[in-house]
Amino acid sequence: MTVAIIGAGAIGGLLAAYLTKTGQEVALIGRRDQVDAINQHGLSIVGVRGHEAIKVKALMQINKPYDLVIFATKTQDIEEAYQQNHPFLDTGLVLTTQNGVQADNILSSHFDRDRQLSSIVMFGATYVRPGHITYNFEGDWIIGRPFVPVDPTTHQVAGVLGKAFKVVVGGDIMGMKYLKLFVNFNNCIPALVGKSMQETFADLDLCRLSIMLLKEGLGIVGQAKITLTSLSDFPKERIFGLASMPIEQAAGIINKTLTGLSKEPLYGSILQSIMRGKASEIDFINGEVVHLANHLNLPSPLNSKVVDMVHEVERTGRYFDLEEVKNSFNLTVGAR
Repeated sequence: MTVAIIGAGAIGGLLAAYLTKTGQEVALIGRRDQVDAINQHGLSIVGVRGHEAIKVKALMQINKPYDLVIFATKTQDIEEAYQQNHPFLDTGLVLTTQNGVQADNILSSHFDRDRQLSSIVMFGATYVRPGHITYNFEGDWIIGRPFVPVDPTTHQVAGVLGKAFKVVVGGDIMGMKYLKLFVNFNNCIPALVGKSMQETFADLDLCRLSIMLLKEGLGIVGQAKITLTSLSDFPKERIFGLASMPIEQAAGIINKTLTGLSKEPLYGSILQSIMRGKASEIDFINGEVVHLANHLNLPSPLNSKVVDMVHEVERTGRYFDLEEVKNSFNLTVGAR
C-alpha cells in the first residue's frame, strides 16, 4: 500500500518517519522549507523512542496516485490541502487525523464516503522546526469509518499502519471523536499564556479553569443529544467523573496528569500553531461546543470567552499574563 501524508508538522512528520522505517513507500507533502530540510537531513526525532534521523521522501505536492492519502494538516487547512493536491486524489483511500469532529465532513464534499476513513491520534508530538520533531508520549492510533460500517479495507489499512504504531479499529469513530474533543479541551489554556502544558497546569487556578470549561462543554453536548463513546485506552467515565467531582479534587487530578505527561516540554496543538504564526484549530475544539450552543440557543460564556481570547492572541501575537486570565474567568481566591 503506497502512502502519501499531507502535512509535515508534528503528527504528519512522525507518521512519515516511522512508516518509512518499516519499509513502506511513503511521500510526505509539506512546505518548501520543510521539504528542503527533510530531503537534506532527514527527519530528526527526539523523545520516547530515542533520538534518530530518518530519511523520508518529501515533496511539495502529491506527484502520482497513492493507495492511501493521510491528511495530517490542521482542520482549517484541509480544504487548501485538497485543492493543492486534487489532481492525484481521484482514486485510493483518504484518512483524516485531525482533532475535533469536522474534518470528515469537510472532505465528504470531495470524496465518495466509502473512500473515507477517519482516525484519532492518542500519541503526542511537538513540532520544533522544519525537519525536527519531539515525540512526547506513546498512545493508540484509532482507525474507523465515519460514514459506513467498518469493513475488511479498514482492517487492511490498520494492518499497514500497525507496523509502526499501536493501531486499534473503532466501531463508533464519531462518538469517539466527540470524547477526544474533550480530551483536547485543555489545549486552549496554554495558548492563552504561551507556556507548555507542564508549566501551564502547574498553576491550580488554570487547572480549575480547565474543569469549568469541561463542565460547560459537556452540558452543551448533552443538550444536543450527542453520544460520547469510550476510547481504546480512555473510558468516557474518566471525563464524566472529572466533571461531576468537586472542582478542587478535579483540578488536582488535572494538575497531576498534565504536568507529568512528558519529560520534554509539551505544547498543545493550538499553541503550536500560534507559535508558528498560523491560525489555530480553536474553532474546531472549544469552538465546536460554542457552535452547538448557538444552534440550540444555549449560553456558553466560558468557552465563548476562551475562543475569543485565543483569537486575540492569534491576531495580536501577545499572550495574556496569568493575572489577566484569572481575572477574566473570576479565578481569584475571593471569587472561588
